[in-house]
Amino acid sequence: MNGEFARLKNDIDTLIENLKDADFFVPGEDLLIGCSTSEVVGHHIGKQSSMEVAELIFDAFSEVAAKFDVNIMFQGCEHINRAVTLDRDVAKKRGYEIVNVVPYRAAGGSLSEYAYEHLGNPAVVEHVTADRGIDIGQTLIGMHVRHVAVPFRTEQKTVGSANVTIAFSRPKLIGGPRAHY
Repeated sequence: MNGEFARLKNDIDTLIENLKDADFFVPGEDLLIGCSTSEVVGHHIGKQSSMEVAELIFDAFSEVAAKFDVNIMFQGCEHINRAVTLDRDVAKKRGYEIVNVVPYRAAGGSLSEYAYEHLGNPAVVEHVTADRGIDIGQTLIGMHVRHVAVPFRTEQKTVGSANVTIAFSRPKLIGGPRAHY
């Protein structure tokens, strides 16, 4: 499996490099990561969770967070209502209501479990309004991306066997045909 993990690490590194080159990471903004580690390793979502894949993804985006001063958040699966694991200080600063659950593989997913165990001061909240999001394996992050979500295209379209969908948000356009933006 070492060769497989090397390929996955390369996919993640390439994805992050594409996003860096496109100035996707904005200091101070919230970046939501949704990931099915099962999909990454070529299985149906929720059927073959991998803590090793979770570690690869968490570590890569932790480096992004440190380098670009973004707040990383990790969406869980539907068994915890797609709740989001993040740093407790960020949750409080944003006014998010902290809920009482600890994500684990069978209810939350491997990445949420890993994030909860490795964030310095973790919290879980039911809903966020992230500025940007990366969905690895069709975990349906849209409910947590600020309106208006705009698709962001990159050359790296997969991580392992999982499809990758990326979005950022922009302010709503209001006012009709006479409005100026």
